[in-house]
Amino acid sequence: MNFDNVSRIAYLGPDASFSEMAKDYFCEKYSIKAFPTPMTSVKEIMEYIKETPLTLGVLPIENSVVGTVRETLDYLMDSKDEKISILSEVVMPISYCLLSRTTEFYSISGVIAHQQALGQCSNFIKSELPMHLNIIEVTNQAEAARTLADYNLTYAAIGSKKLAQTYNLNVLKENINDDKTNCTCFVLIGGFETQSTGNDKTTLVFMTDDTPGALMEILNIFYKNNVNLSYISSQKARQFPDKYVFVVSFDGHITDENLKKQAEVLFSDLGLNMSSAITVFLKSAVDYNGIPFEIKKTERNVMVGDAELLAVSNELIAKNKEAYKVLAK
Repeated sequence: MNFDNVSRIAYLGPDASFSEMAKDYFCEKYSIKAFPTPMTSVKEIMEYIKETPLTLGVLPIENSVVGTVRETLDYLMDSKDEKISILSEVVMPISYCLLSRTTEFYSISGVIAHQQALGQCSNFIKSELPMHLNIIEVTNQAEAARTLADYNLTYAAIGSKKLAQTYNLNVLKENINDDKTNCTCFVLIGGFETQSTGNDKTTLVFMTDDTPGALMEILNIFYKNNVNLSYISSQKARQFPDKYVFVVSFDGHITDENLKKQAEVLFSDLGLNMSSAITVFLKSAVDYNGIPFEIKKTERNVMVGDAELLAVSNELIAKNKEAYKVLAK
């Protein structure tokens, strides 16, 4: 992918957040020279990408502890802009450190931190810090670092190594979070084409009827087409509170030759031909990328991106299922 013309890259601020660290990773990997633009919400980033040409965004999409980042997935599914694609992903470890202006760990008598950081480091706080520790809660880790200036050297902040570098603080203890395997998957989004890398994924999001065996019928379509699912989850549908959406992922890029060959076979089995069955091939994915769009029943059948999606969507329509949204990644 060529990002030479990208002017800005948006991410969830403030300074030294894990989202900014993910932004730094993408910028280094793809030699992105765009101006960094911190924002306060997923919605703000999605709207900014939609309204501003030649921009990219970085969003968290899944955490190993709390699961799917619902807000990100909802906005991707609800997006009406088919140009917004998930271009790449990175899984980053969420590692907290104890930071201070002093170098003396055993002198610490107070901690300044965000509520989430305090919760994720509770075992360390209880076992390693004084019993009568003074705890001051702030809104984010950048504020924790700035607030240290208002207290004496016996206070410390909880944050990332990048926070220490940004605010010139000493790292007293590393990896103090309770769950040492905690990590978050961040995605790079924007209106750009992707090419097959050999390490790509496609993700399908759909709803079924609320009847016994409905989900099994859908999963059986993947089985019949010899598609190996690498991920499956469910969550409440925002537009339909009494229903669930299902998210499944499988390996492959829309432009892969084997998928095209499978498509021809499937189209033949379904009594379709290439010109009538496909309006466009979806853009899919470097590392884990794609584009959200609606499954639509039209005069030219459905807009789909590969054999598996075509088989699924046609069977959904044939069975009068409520198809919700596709993310080809």
